[in-house]
Amino acid sequence: MKFVAYPRELQGTGASRRLRNTGKVPGIVYGAGAPAMVELDHNALFHALKKEAFHSSILDMDLSGASQQVLLRDVQMHPFKQIVLHVDFQRVDATTRVSKKVPLHFINEDTAPAVKLDGCLISHVVNELEVECLASQLPEFITIDVGEMTKGQSLHVDDLKLPKGIKVVLRGKKNPAVVSVIQQAEEAEPEVVAAPVVKAPATKAKKEEKQNKK
Repeated sequence: MKFVAYPRELQGTGASRRLRNTGKVPGIVYGAGAPAMVELDHNALFHALKKEAFHSSILDMDLSGASQQVLLRDVQMHPFKQIVLHVDFQRVDATTRVSKKVPLHFINEDTAPAVKLDGCLISHVVNELEVECLASQLPEFITIDVGEMTKGQSLHVDDLKLPKGIKVVLRGKKNPAVVSVIQQAEEAEPEVVAAPVVKAPATKAKKEEKQNKK
Protein backbone atom coordinates (compact mmCIF):
# COMPACT_ATOMS: atom_id res chain seq x y z
CA MET A 1 0.00 0.00 0.00
CA LYS A 2 1.14 3.51 -0.78
CA PHE A 3 0.47 6.82 0.92
CA VAL A 4 1.80 10.36 0.78
CA ALA A 5 3.36 12.29 3.68
CA TYR A 6 4.69 15.83 3.81
CA PRO A 7 7.52 17.34 5.88
CA ARG A 8 6.31 19.06 9.08
CA GLU A 9 8.24 22.13 10.08
CA LEU A 10 6.39 23.32 13.19
CA GLN A 11 6.30 21.28 16.39
CA GLY A 12 4.58 21.48 19.75
CA THR A 13 1.03 21.16 21.08
CA GLY A 14 -0.19 24.43 19.61
CA ALA A 15 1.26 23.69 16.18
CA SER A 16 -0.29 20.21 16.17
CA ARG A 17 -3.68 21.64 17.13
CA ARG A 18 -3.56 24.16 14.29
CA LEU A 19 -2.49 21.39 11.92
CA ARG A 20 -5.49 19.24 12.87
CA ASN A 21 -7.81 22.23 12.35
CA THR A 22 -6.68 22.29 8.70
CA GLY A 23 -7.51 18.61 8.14
CA LYS A 24 -3.97 17.28 8.66
CA VAL A 25 -2.53 14.69 11.08
CA PRO A 26 0.91 15.11 12.70
CA GLY A 27 3.20 12.08 12.65
CA ILE A 28 6.75 10.88 13.07
CA VAL A 29 8.96 8.46 11.12
CA TYR A 30 11.86 6.88 13.00
CA GLY A 31 14.43 4.13 12.58
CA ALA A 32 17.36 3.77 10.14
CA GLY A 33 18.40 7.39 10.44
CA ALA A 34 17.23 10.62 12.00
CA PRO A 35 13.55 10.90 13.00
CA ALA A 36 11.44 12.91 10.56
CA MET A 37 8.38 14.96 11.51
CA VAL A 38 5.62 14.51 8.94
CA GLU A 39 2.01 15.43 8.30
CA LEU A 40 -0.68 13.48 6.44
CA ASP A 41 -4.11 14.21 5.02
CA HIS A 42 -6.62 13.22 7.72
CA ASN A 43 -9.37 11.83 5.50
CA ALA A 44 -6.99 9.74 3.40
CA LEU A 45 -5.32 8.36 6.53
CA PHE A 46 -8.65 7.71 8.26
CA HIS A 47 -9.90 5.59 5.35
CA ALA A 48 -6.55 3.78 5.05
CA LEU A 49 -6.73 2.80 8.73
CA LYS A 50 -9.96 0.90 8.02
CA LYS A 51 -8.01 -1.51 5.81
CA GLU A 52 -6.44 -4.51 7.52
CA ALA A 53 -3.35 -4.44 5.30
CA PHE A 54 -2.46 -0.90 6.41
CA HIS A 55 -1.86 -2.21 9.94
CA SER A 56 0.08 -5.39 9.16
CA SER A 57 2.11 -4.95 5.98
CA ILE A 58 5.04 -2.97 4.64
CA LEU A 59 3.88 0.44 3.35
CA ASP A 60 5.42 2.65 0.68
CA MET A 61 5.56 6.20 1.99
CA ASP A 62 6.14 9.00 -0.52
CA LEU A 63 7.92 11.82 1.34
CA SER A 64 9.19 14.80 -0.64
CA GLY A 65 9.21 12.73 -3.83
CA ALA A 66 11.28 9.90 -2.31
CA SER A 67 9.79 6.48 -1.50
CA GLN A 68 10.51 4.87 1.87
CA GLN A 69 9.31 1.55 3.25
CA VAL A 70 7.68 1.87 6.65
CA LEU A 71 5.55 0.00 9.18
CA LEU A 72 2.66 1.55 11.07
CA ARG A 73 3.65 1.42 14.73
CA ASP A 74 1.12 3.49 16.66
CA VAL A 75 -2.11 5.39 16.14
CA GLN A 76 -3.61 7.82 18.63
CA MET A 77 -7.34 8.42 18.26
CA HIS A 78 -9.58 11.01 19.91
CA PRO A 79 -11.36 9.48 22.97
CA PHE A 80 -14.85 9.79 21.45
CA LYS A 81 -14.57 11.53 18.06
CA GLN A 82 -13.65 9.86 14.78
CA ILE A 83 -10.43 11.87 14.61
CA VAL A 84 -6.84 10.62 14.24
CA LEU A 85 -4.57 12.64 16.55
CA HIS A 86 -1.11 11.25 15.76
CA VAL A 87 0.64 8.39 13.92
CA ASP A 88 4.05 6.73 14.26
CA PHE A 89 5.87 4.90 11.47
CA GLN A 90 9.12 2.88 11.50
CA ARG A 91 11.49 2.79 8.52
CA VAL A 92 12.41 -0.74 7.45
CA ASP A 93 14.32 -2.51 4.71
CA ALA A 94 14.76 -6.13 3.64
CA THR A 95 17.31 -6.80 6.41
CA THR A 96 15.30 -5.22 9.26
CA ARG A 97 14.01 -7.76 11.76
CA VAL A 98 10.62 -6.75 13.10
CA SER A 99 7.95 -7.99 15.48
CA LYS A 100 4.37 -7.20 14.53
CA LYS A 101 0.86 -8.42 15.29
CA VAL A 102 -0.66 -10.14 12.27
CA PRO A 103 -4.39 -10.92 11.82
CA LEU A 104 -5.59 -14.52 11.50
CA HIS A 105 -7.96 -15.62 8.73
CA PHE A 106 -9.92 -18.80 9.46
CA ILE A 107 -11.21 -20.81 6.50
CA ASN A 108 -13.46 -23.87 5.88
CA GLU A 109 -15.39 -23.55 9.14
CA ASP A 110 -18.68 -24.63 7.53
CA THR A 111 -17.23 -27.88 6.20
CA ALA A 112 -15.45 -28.97 9.40
CA PRO A 113 -16.79 -32.32 10.74
CA ALA A 114 -17.28 -30.70 14.15
CA VAL A 115 -19.72 -28.22 12.61
CA LYS A 116 -21.24 -30.27 9.80
CA LEU A 117 -21.74 -33.55 11.66
CA ASP A 118 -21.83 -32.68 15.36
CA GLY A 119 -23.41 -29.23 15.31
CA CYS A 120 -20.52 -27.67 17.26
CA LEU A 121 -19.11 -24.18 17.00
CA ILE A 122 -15.58 -23.10 16.03
CA SER A 123 -14.34 -20.64 18.64
CA HIS A 124 -11.55 -18.19 17.70
CA VAL A 125 -9.53 -18.00 20.90
CA VAL A 126 -7.37 -15.25 19.36
CA ASN A 127 -7.78 -13.22 16.18
CA GLU A 128 -4.15 -12.13 15.79
CA LEU A 129 -0.67 -13.32 16.66
CA GLU A 130 2.53 -11.40 17.22
CA VAL A 131 5.23 -12.68 14.88
CA GLU A 132 8.93 -12.00 14.41
CA CYS A 133 10.61 -12.08 11.02
CA LEU A 134 12.49 -10.06 8.43
CA ALA A 135 10.49 -7.10 7.16
CA SER A 136 10.57 -8.61 3.66
CA GLN A 137 8.88 -11.78 4.99
CA LEU A 138 6.14 -10.11 7.01
CA PRO A 139 2.80 -11.66 6.01
CA GLU A 140 -0.28 -9.49 5.61
CA PHE A 141 -2.23 -12.20 7.45
CA ILE A 142 -1.93 -15.87 8.46
CA THR A 143 -4.46 -18.36 7.10
CA ILE A 144 -5.64 -21.15 9.41
CA ASP A 145 -7.55 -24.03 7.83
CA VAL A 146 -10.03 -25.49 10.35
CA GLY A 147 -11.74 -27.76 7.79
CA GLU A 148 -10.55 -30.97 9.50
CA MET A 149 -11.43 -30.07 13.09
CA THR A 150 -13.54 -32.54 15.01
CA LYS A 151 -15.59 -32.42 18.20
CA GLY A 152 -13.48 -31.55 21.25
CA GLN A 153 -10.39 -30.61 19.24
CA SER A 154 -8.21 -27.52 19.67
CA LEU A 155 -5.40 -26.09 17.58
CA HIS A 156 -2.39 -24.58 19.34
CA VAL A 157 0.48 -22.44 18.11
CA ASP A 158 2.68 -25.52 17.58
CA ASP A 159 0.00 -26.99 15.28
CA LEU A 160 0.08 -24.06 12.85
CA LYS A 161 1.81 -24.26 9.48
CA LEU A 162 3.56 -20.90 9.34
CA PRO A 163 5.35 -19.40 6.32
CA LYS A 164 9.10 -19.91 6.24
CA GLY A 165 11.02 -17.55 8.52
CA ILE A 166 7.98 -16.62 10.62
CA LYS A 167 8.24 -17.15 14.38
CA VAL A 168 5.40 -16.57 16.84
CA VAL A 169 6.27 -14.39 19.83
CA LEU A 170 4.73 -16.12 22.87
CA ARG A 171 5.70 -13.67 25.65
CA GLY A 172 6.16 -16.44 28.23
CA LYS A 173 3.09 -18.45 27.21
CA LYS A 174 3.60 -22.12 26.40
CA ASN A 175 1.88 -23.25 23.21
CA PRO A 176 -1.41 -21.36 23.72
CA ALA A 177 -4.63 -22.39 21.98
CA VAL A 178 -5.57 -20.46 18.86
CA VAL A 179 -8.90 -22.04 17.93
CA SER A 180 -11.09 -24.66 19.62
CA VAL A 181 -14.33 -26.57 19.09
CA ILE A 182 -17.12 -25.97 21.57
CA GLN A 183 -20.42 -27.78 21.83
CA GLN A 184 -23.59 -25.74 21.60
CA ALA A 185 -25.76 -25.72 24.69
CA GLU A 186 -28.91 -27.78 24.20
CA GLU A 187 -32.09 -25.77 24.41
CA ALA A 188 -34.32 -26.93 27.25
CA GLU A 189 -37.82 -28.00 26.19
CA PRO A 190 -40.50 -25.59 27.44
CA GLU A 191 -42.33 -26.93 30.48
CA VAL A 192 -46.03 -27.50 29.89
CA VAL A 193 -48.09 -26.13 32.80
CA ALA A 194 -51.70 -27.23 33.05
CA ALA A 195 -54.16 -24.38 33.12
CA PRO A 196 -56.01 -24.02 36.46
CA VAL A 197 -59.63 -25.23 36.47
CA VAL A 198 -61.95 -22.32 37.04
CA LYS A 199 -65.33 -23.24 38.47
CA ALA A 200 -68.08 -21.59 36.49
CA PRO A 201 -70.40 -19.38 38.59
CA ALA A 202 -73.91 -20.73 39.18
CA THR A 203 -76.57 -19.24 36.94
CA LYS A 204 -79.67 -17.50 38.31
CA ALA A 205 -81.89 -20.39 37.22
CA LYS A 206 -79.81 -22.92 39.13
CA LYS A 207 -79.89 -20.73 42.27
CA GLU A 208 -83.76 -20.54 42.11
CA GLU A 209 -83.94 -24.32 41.57
CA LYS A 210 -81.86 -24.91 44.72
CA GLN A 211 -84.05 -22.53 46.74
CA ASN A 212 -87.29 -24.30 45.56
CA LYS A 213 -85.90 -27.64 46.60
CA LYS A 214 -85.28 -26.24 50.09
